[in-house]
Amino acid sequence: MLSERLFTEAFLRRLERLALIFRRAASSQMQGERRSNRRGHSVEFSDFRPYALGDDFRRIDWNAYARLERLFIKLFIAEEDTTLHLLVDSTRSMDWGEPNKLHYSIQTAGALGYIALVGLDRITVSTSQDRNGYTNTHFPPVRGKQSAVKLFSFLQSISPCLDPIETATWLGSYASKVANPGIVVLISDLMSDGWETGLNLLRGRGHDISVIHLLAPDEAEPVINGDYRLIDSEYRSEIEITADFQTLEKYKKHLQGWQETWRQFCRVRNISYLPVESSLPLEELLFAWLPRQGILK
Repeated sequence: MLSERLFTEAFLRRLERLALIFRRAASSQMQGERRSNRRGHSVEFSDFRPYALGDDFRRIDWNAYARLERLFIKLFIAEEDTTLHLLVDSTRSMDWGEPNKLHYSIQTAGALGYIALVGLDRITVSTSQDRNGYTNTHFPPVRGKQSAVKLFSFLQSISPCLDPIETATWLGSYASKVANPGIVVLISDLMSDGWETGLNLLRGRGHDISVIHLLAPDEAEPVINGDYRLIDSEYRSEIEITADFQTLEKYKKHLQGWQETWRQFCRVRNISYLPVESSLPLEELLFAWLPRQGILK
């Protein structure tokens, strides 16, 4: 659990200059307040809907309020109602590394969630679930900048799963409950089984998916020498190795092949794939890498 604040006020102000990109038109006919990618074009009035907590007061139709004594929001054709789904892998292998992968993923999710809230998108968060009834796994959909405090509080409460359910079960269950397609960002080291099945299920629901494949620096470039007993943090299996030059070279080739397999898997499914080390400054990830991937602008 994190005790410190996730971000400074200055950093949050910088985040407010960014916006999410939805690369495909949503199949839903629902409309709302999402910033249109057609920024700068004229917008045509479409309809009204009742005011909801978190809506922009500037969109309230005060003439309608004067007549009906109820709050309504003006809708425009050029605006889409979109939800950002943040999926945070909280299995035990994520609670490792320096900088810690789980801490980095929580900060990344917090930044992306804040950007969405400022842009009047809805956001929701789901984390890996324990078999033994771990309950703090889901943050329900919210909208509006004032919801950021609740979002940050939830993210700071995330703890590693001790006995996680199968990944495919988690993502499959999540996919079955989401009615309308939106933007899905998965942050994970992808070290447990079932991610491919889960992503296929999410992709089948029409989501715009991005995968941030997060590794610690020591996983990407181990600095070890000698005899070691390695313990799998997910499945608790053990193996003894001698870490010499040849072993490390084989490891690096295997790692590159694994990442390339994921790159190909995502490419054929139109999923954005971004391998990242937890040593990458968060500012660089948000203001350089994600815009190059077409996730932010």
